Amino acid sequence: MTSKTDRTREICSLAPIVPVLVVEDAAQASPLAEALVAGGLPALEVTLRTPAALDVIRAMAQVPGGVVGAGTLITPEDVCNAKEAGAQFGVSPGATDALIAACEAEGLPLLPGAATCSEAMHLLEQGYDMLKFFPAEASGGVPALKAIGAPLPQISFCPTGGVSTANAKDYLSLPNVVCAGGSWVAPKQMVIDGDWFGIEALAQEASKLMD
Repeated sequence: MTSKTDRTREICSLAPIVPVLVVEDAAQASPLAEALVAGGLPALEVTLRTPAALDVIRAMAQVPGGVVGAGTLITPEDVCNAKEAGAQFGVSPGATDALIAACEAEGLPLLPGAATCSEAMHLLEQGYDMLKFFPAEASGGVPALKAIGAPLPQISFCPTGGVSTANAKDYLSLPNVVCAGGSWVAPKQMVIDGDWFGIEALAQEASKLMD
């Protein structure tokens, strides 16, 4: 079966870390995206966890060099709203047939979530071989993902959830990991303070994790 995640894999391959962003104020969107892109992290996941999220996606979609996605897609309505706002890919903590159908109808590349072999196999059966491993640490971390890779080498992952500077390199060293999702590159207080140079520096460090 042909893969439906070729474009998603391309986006995941842009940098070792995909920033997972929870942004409360749309005014912070453009300078935050600019700092992360300048630091070498062009793929940005804006989670739909705040009232400002869609406006944040709209603003970040205008930043040169950025590839903005919508995270925490749960319903078909989320998918439509994200695509309308300018999202270029979607990320979900899990996967349902309705969500997958909505993404395919909207032409929105999807990084669907899986935490077990059965979930991964179900998605592979539907043509998805680039998946989000979530919640990574709570699901067994590096040893679990390594074990899943043994019988399912054709599936690649972006582990997210508990990934940090302390363990990111361990995840990224696995042959079935393309990138990892992390929030530490945009700490809440640094965003509130508008410390864009500091965030750019964190992004630069993260961009070199696979060097």
